[in-house]
Amino acid sequence: MKRQKRTISKQRRRPKSKRHKVSARTTKTYRPPRTSEEFFALPKKFQDQWNGAVQVPAEMRRLGLSLPQASHKFRVSPKTVLRVAGSAFTKKRGKYRVKPVDRLLRVLVIPGKKGLREIVVRDSREASVVGQYWSAVEKALGPTQDSTAFLKLPRKTVRDENGRRVRLLTDLDELKRQASAGVLHFEAMYGRAA
Repeated sequence: MKRQKRTISKQRRRPKSKRHKVSARTTKTYRPPRTSEEFFALPKKFQDQWNGAVQVPAEMRRLGLSLPQASHKFRVSPKTVLRVAGSAFTKKRGKYRVKPVDRLLRVLVIPGKKGLREIVVRDSREASVVGQYWSAVEKALGPTQDSTAFLKLPRKTVRDENGRRVRLLTDLDELKRQASAGVLHFEAMYGRAA
């Protein structure tokens, strides 16, 4: 028995304008992580991508770079930076400019009494304080042994994602002990504590 083809008469066929269009790509709705739980629930590959993308606006502010220049430095495409950290930018005359302050979630590593620990901040100003702190630690433990660098810090605490104040470790003896034990890594402010 042969199957009969069903033909739809022209009268019953929908006009082209009302037909459903099927796109080749499915677009996912994207929402950036707002809490540390949301961030750590994401795949490791996305976490690495996120950490690179949120560094781009800070680098643009610090050095006055363009979006392509700063994103190239962190090996993230400008398109990805805009998708992931788009709230940190405005578009003016066809160029993307970085806003003075952003509220992107950042996972930062700081030294604590028991070694390195992670804190999650939601403000670029807080992340900037942590960056200044790491510079002071590097000066204090470096060849110049400049312990006055801690006095130049704007403050000795940072607000985490929940609004709690986290005290930055400024005890020089403890920092020297951790540095001699190989706990402190100056090049890795972003990311996971070992």
